[in-house]
Amino acid sequence: MSTARAERLVNLVLALLSTRQYLTADRIRGIVPGYADAASDEAFSRMFERDKTELRELGIPLEIGRNSVFDGIDGYRIARRDYELGEIELAPDEAAAVGLAVRLWDSPELTGQAQGALVKLRAAGVEVDHGAPPLVESRVRTEPAFSPLLAAVQQRQAVRFDYRRSGSAERLTRLLEPWGVVSWRARWYVVGHDRDRRATRCFRLSRIVGEVRTVGRPGEVERPEEVNLLEFVAGSSQSDAEQSPVATAKLWIADRRAAGVRRRARLTGRLTVDGVAGDLAELELYYPESAADWIAGHGPDVLVLEPDVLAKAVRERLSAVACEEARR
Repeated sequence: MSTARAERLVNLVLALLSTRQYLTADRIRGIVPGYADAASDEAFSRMFERDKTELRELGIPLEIGRNSVFDGIDGYRIARRDYELGEIELAPDEAAAVGLAVRLWDSPELTGQAQGALVKLRAAGVEVDHGAPPLVESRVRTEPAFSPLLAAVQQRQAVRFDYRRSGSAERLTRLLEPWGVVSWRARWYVVGHDRDRRATRCFRLSRIVGEVRTVGRPGEVERPEEVNLLEFVAGSSQSDAEQSPVATAKLWIADRRAAGVRRRARLTGRLTVDGVAGDLAELELYYPESAADWIAGHGPDVLVLEPDVLAKAVRERLSAVACEEARR
């Protein structure tokens, strides 16, 4: 299955799980990322039918029905009672494997679109099930360089990129034989052999500037068997990992919502907003720009109280989604 199709199926499942209403095919086309790429109504119909078949083959039950007797077209939804698994007990090694998989899957490349789908559902007036637990929470932040570097690792191909050193605006070109991409303390690093320096080096993905370009033929890079990428990054980035937060945000978080924000924040009190009870919290910001995207993905479940610049950035993102939906 292609990455684009897998992401579209994830988005479709999230949309159908997050609403108590039946969504028609036309509404799904306008809300779920991936379907807007269909060249025609016929192409969308074929795409949607394939996706429904795929979900059923995966054991995901689709309900078909209408919201009222006045509706003339059937819609779709997924009932949580039929979808959710019962309690599962994992051995320690199994739990460790699941945790490792979550660290890689849980990135904005999937969660960004998934949260965007939920924002569009709310903006379109679709009733989202607020009493349900969060579907997707982002724990690890990725960068634009993540996908091309991971592809280069898989193809065993060298890469060239511009890199900005810590505390400097100077950009230096690096020529690297990548061995792997790993996460350490909520940041992504690529580890490999630096051809120019003839030594093992790691580079933080957030400091890679511009395009990552492949060099040479696939299959030329050999990763040493004895190297432990995570240990190398941990030993090389102690001073980098101790970076101080840029600012502190004050938030309101609705009760039993936005678990990912709650994990990172410190609760400081209680507050009721528009009749909805919630917690006051403080959140240390290391990446204010990405924080605005992340917080906006939670829709009305998180409200920024301070600083004003972050609150404005979140409002602009939500307004943009609402305007886009209004034009459809």
